[in-house]
Amino acid sequence: MDSSHPRGRLSADELIRCLTPRTGLRPCSLDLSLPPRYRSRFPPRGCRTPAAPHPHPWLMLDLALEEKLDELDPLRHLRDDADPDEDGSVRIVPVQPPSIRNQSIELSFHRAPAIQGHTEVPAPITVNLSVDASPGCGGITWPAGEVLSSYITRKGSLKGKVVLELGSGTGLVGLVAGHLGARVWITDQAPLLDIMKRNVDLNKLADSVTVAELNWGEPIPDSIPTPDLILAADCVYFEPAFPLLVQTLTDLVADASTEVLFCYKKRRKADKRFFTLLKKAFIWDPITDDPQREVYSRDAISLLRLLRK
Repeated sequence: MDSSHPRGRLSADELIRCLTPRTGLRPCSLDLSLPPRYRSRFPPRGCRTPAAPHPHPWLMLDLALEEKLDELDPLRHLRDDADPDEDGSVRIVPVQPPSIRNQSIELSFHRAPAIQGHTEVPAPITVNLSVDASPGCGGITWPAGEVLSSYITRKGSLKGKVVLELGSGTGLVGLVAGHLGARVWITDQAPLLDIMKRNVDLNKLADSVTVAELNWGEPIPDSIPTPDLILAADCVYFEPAFPLLVQTLTDLVADASTEVLFCYKKRRKADKRFFTLLKKAFIWDPITDDPQREVYSRDAISLLRLLRK
């Protein structure tokens, strides 16, 4: 990316124009197919069956363009989030380089006082992360993951709990849960397993955090136990995956005994369609006991507790 550009940011039109020199693709020759992991569920036109409808071609165009732009600038949705607010406070997401390959970051999350009313605060939880955008946008940290990590840290110990994180990416939220004493499974698709394993080792949590492949919409592997708590952050971003994520949540949550903490950043109008699907099996309430809520709400981030109907 041209560092001389104001704030290191390119517009969508400029990014499209960059496609030819950076990827060898001309805008008119974009591959409009879905990413490989979804092709089995949305086969090419002519291979359709009634059970596997093909998305509308304009939806596919939008999705393909979104993915190409994300490849060129993985942080394009977040660029404004690093600015100070009008009151001078810094927003949730720390600045990360626009081109991220095999880099390391350190994030700290502050605990609440062990006893209400006391001023002595336990040491913060520090997580060391390897971040790498080459396997996809899941290989870097995103705002809702940090919000959820901060919230569970303030809530305190998870000792004795079985915790499952969906769409873990770097594994950030699950690693925080591991530091809090939980037995954790961090899950995502195959391309992200290596980066999660590296991060488990970096944080010396191999005894309490397990890395597992879990593709939304597919049967839950027998190796993944029934969780007491499900954590999901920044999972609402790719519309064809919405029904798959809802199916996985439905399969995992049999009744109200499993708690689900769900954090997401609203980026597109299409996000509403996810909640239209979700409400068939779940109800939800906003988390109101987070002292940081007012700050991240200004960035269109919501933290919810889901309950099975």
